Amino acid sequence: MTTARTATIDRHTRETKIGLTLDLDRPEAGGAIGTGVGFLDHMLDHVARHGRLGLTVSAEGDLHVDDHHTVEDVGIVLGLALERALGEKKGIERYGFASVPMDEALARVSVDLSGRPALVFNVGFRPEAGKIGRFDVQLVEEFFRALVNHGRFNCHVEVPHGANNHHIAEAIFKALGRALRQAVAITGEEVPSTKGVL
Repeated sequence: MTTARTATIDRHTRETKIGLTLDLDRPEAGGAIGTGVGFLDHMLDHVARHGRLGLTVSAEGDLHVDDHHTVEDVGIVLGLALERALGEKKGIERYGFASVPMDEALARVSVDLSGRPALVFNVGFRPEAGKIGRFDVQLVEEFFRALVNHGRFNCHVEVPHGANNHHIAEAIFKALGRALRQAVAITGEEVPSTKGVL
């Protein structure tokens, strides 16, 4: 019998209250995504749909200050849930890569579920348009840094070209979902490392 690869995390601080459930194998196990930050909800929905992941998120944050704490803390909680759901990582593919176009933008995301956090974020958002609606484009990198540090994996994000910040961000999150789908897939029986652990 296969062990369910799921995790539920509740994290409450003075700035945010977040509840998140992740199921790596049953996309239908996902539910509503509501963080109070509309653009983040849209991006998380892309990760879930294109990664075929069951994802439910509920967050309350100090949005009267700004979106930063909520976006960062959702990244933290999603990273913690990913690490927990993977367990001992037996049989996982470990590596994943996706190249996703979104109109004129192209995003490439490579991941290694190695147990070692490292983020390379080579993205040139258009500086003259620093917001997507009300969403500060700088928060995309903050989300990824929190996700990678708490999910303990390598992630390289590259955008070789793109003119529209919304298209750039959307391509990045879609590529993240597809790369994670590949990396978490069960393709063997052993931990994919010469060390025997990840």
